[in-house]
Amino acid sequence: KQLLDEVAAGRLSADAAALQLGQASERGLGFARLDTDRPRRTGLPEVIYCPGKTPEQVIKIIGSLRGAGQNILATRATPELARLVQAAHADAVHHEAARCLTVEVKARPPGVGSVAVVTAGTADLPVAEEAALTAEWMGARVERIFDVGVAGLHRVLRHLDVLRSARAVVVVAGMEGALPSVVGGLIDRPIVAVPTSVGYGMNLGGVAACAAGIAVVNVDNGFGAGVAAAKINRVGEPA
Repeated sequence: KQLLDEVAAGRLSADAAALQLGQASERGLGFARLDTDRPRRTGLPEVIYCPGKTPEQVIKIIGSLRGAGQNILATRATPELARLVQAAHADAVHHEAARCLTVEVKARPPGVGSVAVVTAGTADLPVAEEAALTAEWMGARVERIFDVGVAGLHRVLRHLDVLRSARAVVVVAGMEGALPSVVGGLIDRPIVAVPTSVGYGMNLGGVAACAAGIAVVNVDNGFGAGVAAAKINRVGEPA
């Protein structure tokens, strides 16, 4: 609107305004093209996937997103990468359990709704924390329910009130798919299952049977599950 007002008042040419609009929606770094208009279009930020990128590239991407005034989430960050990023961006926070980096460029509003993140066992925690942090960074209030695998069904039953009140539930478990099916048979909430590459079960390359109505993301894809849960959580929230 400000640009249009400038054009209408004769203080800015149409060509100059078009150039600024183009720069506002995308930032080219040569090795990467950052979609800085994504939050407006989809409500979700541009996120940095760290594997395959050099530390210098990650640092430059963070700097560019910071310049656009956007909060930053970088996934699958190793401790060594985190150390190098923090040397360049002192306010970067390394979430070791989630294997993520975040930079809060502008204050984030309190989380809304409720997303529950559930794990079968402690070995599933890295994937679960990635899902939980992703959902939190995308505006959801998250409840963590860890180590409630089917070897002791009483453990998950203790949390039924939380599960039944959540807008979405992420279930992270070994690739036999037992826990998502159990939870799916107990609640009427949308469930996103994340098979993990750990456990004793026959994983069959990630293929598993689940109760009807459960969505399944790729093996170890906590980030994808967190995004899906966060979007489900927004349904019914004021725009």
